[in-house]
Amino acid sequence: MPDPALQTLEQRLNAIPKLPDSQLTKEWAALFGRPPPRRLSRRLLELAAAYQAQAMVYGGLRQSTRRKLIDMARRRATATEKPERKPRVALSPGTRLVRDWHGRTCTVEVTEQGFLFAGQCYRSLSAVVRTITGARWSGRRFFGL
Repeated sequence: MPDPALQTLEQRLNAIPKLPDSQLTKEWAALFGRPPPRRLSRRLLELAAAYQAQAMVYGGLRQSTRRKLIDMARRRATATEKPERKPRVALSPGTRLVRDWHGRTCTVEVTEQGFLFAGQCYRSLSAVVRTITGARWSGRRFFGL
C-alpha cells in the first residue's frame, strides 16, 4: 500500500505547474511561511515550491551544507578582485616556438617583423597557427604561452 504522504506529494508536484499565478503565490506562502519575493519568475516559483514540498517530506539540505552554500554566496558577492591571470610572455626576436601537430613538428621563429614559418613571414602568431591547423586558434594558446 503506497504511503499517503508520498501520494499527496506526487499530487502536489503535479498540480504546481498548472496553478494560476494567484494560487501559486498562495502555495508558496503556505510552503515557506511568507510571500514570494517580488519579480521572481513563474518558473523559479514553481521549482522552489516543488523543492520545498519535497524537502518537507524527505528532509532538506543538512545544516552544514546550507552553511557552506551561504558562505560561498557571501564570498562570491564580496569578491571584487578578478582571478589572477598569468603574466604575458614577451617574445624576443630569435625565440623559437616548437609544437608537434599531427605528427609534424612546427617551428616558428620570432623576428623583428613578425613570425617566420616555413619560409614565410606572418604578422601574427594566430595567422601562423591558422596556416598550420586550417582553423582559427589563439596562437599563444596553441604554443602554450
